[in-house]
Amino acid sequence: MSNAAEIKLWHTMSFRDADAMIAWLGAIGFVEHATYRDEADPSVVVHAEWLWPGGGGIMFGSERADGAVTNVGGSAAYLVTDDPDTVFQRAVDAGATVLRELVDQDYGGRGGSVTDPEGNHWSFGSYQPS
Repeated sequence: MSNAAEIKLWHTMSFRDADAMIAWLGAIGFVEHATYRDEADPSVVVHAEWLWPGGGGIMFGSERADGAVTNVGGSAAYLVTDDPDTVFQRAVDAGATVLRELVDQDYGGRGGSVTDPEGNHWSFGSYQPS
């Protein structure tokens, strides 16, 4: 196996309202790498790749009959960040619902959880599994 630092995880999701979720993702700190839309209906995201500044990212698209991933509202992700308090607050300010307030964890780091506007579970924390 190659160096573990080279391994990246790309979570895949689908969204009912991709444009609303694009705004939410940008608000919490994701950065657009690529977004491809349906030429006949530009409101439909066929494939998007958004990067997390700490590494990795997500791929997503609009919920559609021919979509490869159909998990609207049924995803969960853990985002590692050096500043979970700021990312957590950005998520809430952008419309997330708090599931678990930020706390210092017994196993190390600080973290908390929210649901995004479509019901997906997001945890933000400074703990880096190794």
